[in-house]
Amino acid sequence: MSDHLVVPAEQGGIELDEFLCRVFPLYSKRFLRRIVRDGRVLVDGRRVQPSQRLRRDEVVSVDIDEAEAEPAPAPAPASELAVLYEDEHMLAVDKPSDLAVEPDRWDPARPSLIGGLQALAGNVDGQPGRFRPRLVHRLDKDTSGVLLVAKTVEAERALRRDFDEGRVRKVYLALVEGEHPLADGAEELIDLPLTSDRRRGGLVVVSPSGKPSRTRVSVEQRFRGYTLLRCEPLTGRTHQLRVHLSARGFPLAVDPLYGRRRSFSLSEIKSDYRPKPGRPELPLIDRLSLHALRVEFPALAEDCGRSVVVEAPLPRDFQRVLKQLSKVRAWRARRA
Repeated sequence: MSDHLVVPAEQGGIELDEFLCRVFPLYSKRFLRRIVRDGRVLVDGRRVQPSQRLRRDEVVSVDIDEAEAEPAPAPAPASELAVLYEDEHMLAVDKPSDLAVEPDRWDPARPSLIGGLQALAGNVDGQPGRFRPRLVHRLDKDTSGVLLVAKTVEAERALRRDFDEGRVRKVYLALVEGEHPLADGAEELIDLPLTSDRRRGGLVVVSPSGKPSRTRVSVEQRFRGYTLLRCEPLTGRTHQLRVHLSARGFPLAVDPLYGRRRSFSLSEIKSDYRPKPGRPELPLIDRLSLHALRVEFPALAEDCGRSVVVEAPLPRDFQRVLKQLSKVRAWRARRA
């Protein structure tokens, strides 16, 4: 299996072996370091050491012989994952909002999506299962919704190619602060280039020197002081939706990095709210108010031309906050 991977902005400065562990979480770090030393991993066409620090936009070329690959220690399984779609080539799962995709480097006993996929495939106690799950895209730990997983090398390559060439359509629901002025049924194209924030590691900013980044936005539901937006990223940059919405003045209602809240409580929107004696108020939602609602992609079966559409239901916390906004912040159209 050969791969050519571009180092994303937020991983600039990371050591090569750690980068490989994140991209290939099912292989042992010892194996990945060995193929680097054997010259089967190149950075911009050069042989380097496993400790080489990577720069953003460098190309890491990897040649892996799966027959000799050493598996990583079994990651901790997640609670049972909901399978939204499955065929012989791939599956789509409903990722919970509190679940990281890769195993935690410092706490491998913490459940992860990879662990859940391994259990789902039957890869337990070192025994091979029905397939080896292969991630073709990712969601932030605090984002819920549809995530696609390939079962074979061929399916992984096909899906990655479909992503790269814009044949995969993703739709998110985003609860944002503010009353968006976009007319019902209309769409706005946010076209703002993005790059890494050199002052704050891991964050992304709008910059004329950044990579082209485009997001299509429309209004799904209105509330007083808030809007539920339907967002379609036309490019796949890190934190793209969060940064684009914030730059337009409509940050996610809950976003500790690009907004102003870590959680959203009923007392913030209900003027006559009274807490129950002796009981602290629990937030309506305490993670990103962002949900990967829908993914549409070309079928990988030989009967090409057909598309597959997968949707993930809104989680309970997202439903709960929308229900309360509908009750206490119902939209009333203003008179002209």
